[in-house]
Amino acid sequence: MYLLELGGEDDELAACEAESAATGVELVAPGLARATAITDRIEKLAYTRRASELVGKTDGDVDGARALLSAARLDREGTVAVRARSVRETVGISTQEAERELGQVLVERGFSVDLDDPDHELRAVFSGDFCALGWLEIESRRDYGTRMPTDRPFFQPGSMHPLLARALANVAGARPGVTVLDPMCGTGGVLIEAALAGARPVGADAQGKMVRGAGRNLVHYAPNSDFATVRGDATHLPFPDDSIDGVVFDAPYGRQSKIANLELDDLVAGALAEAHRVAPRAVVVGDRSWTDEAREVGWRVEHEFERRVHRSLTRYVAVLSR
Repeated sequence: MYLLELGGEDDELAACEAESAATGVELVAPGLARATAITDRIEKLAYTRRASELVGKTDGDVDGARALLSAARLDREGTVAVRARSVRETVGISTQEAERELGQVLVERGFSVDLDDPDHELRAVFSGDFCALGWLEIESRRDYGTRMPTDRPFFQPGSMHPLLARALANVAGARPGVTVLDPMCGTGGVLIEAALAGARPVGADAQGKMVRGAGRNLVHYAPNSDFATVRGDATHLPFPDDSIDGVVFDAPYGRQSKIANLELDDLVAGALAEAHRVAPRAVVVGDRSWTDEAREVGWRVEHEFERRVHRSLTRYVAVLSR
């Protein structure tokens, strides 16, 4: 069993993304989930920060954590360090005290402590009235700040944050050997993250400048990826049936599309129908829910999440499958 330390503020979305790199994912406390098995794809996740082999769980206080560690079977050799964390400051404990107390238990059990370069790191994670101990197995790579939209060679306002773009690409199935399509690719944020997750990114957009700009950004951030960008209408995609593994798109916001000279409802419904034709899985984002339109063209809605961006904008994320 493994402990997953989640990031962001939407645990349900984080758990959904984690299912692309782990099995048996189940939320157990705010900011925490457990999984029955993990893969090295944890490194590619946006909203999972760490995965640890679970030692055990107990009450959310230092005394409980100390008693758990004292009684646990410890099958590690070499030097150790303890890192304690209070998830979202939900527990009124001293993480320094927790590290000191748990480190003392390990010393009493014959371990040598090395705070700078330990062979093994024991994670003590407190959330509400819950505490879990685990040996750190893998951490996700946190380099998203190097790809902020305003820093890209080609930028347009309204571009998606790379953290969310990576999560959506992962939910759509991005990994080596998989093709991920964004039929409204804009500046290519989703395509960049899909490529860095190992997938082959394919983008289409009705505006030529977006196609060219997305290509520039992909060359900059993922120069070794076998990407393709084309100018095209999301409601009439130039791809054969079942030629794509997963689709992700961020639907235009507002009452009417300024891109394809279509009413927004017709544009998104047409894009959903085309996505259903070319791929078995899709993720659609918008400033309103598009699940009714998705069902009408044959999609099954697996999940829907609401993400409040600010007072006047809530993003709706729908995960779809055939």
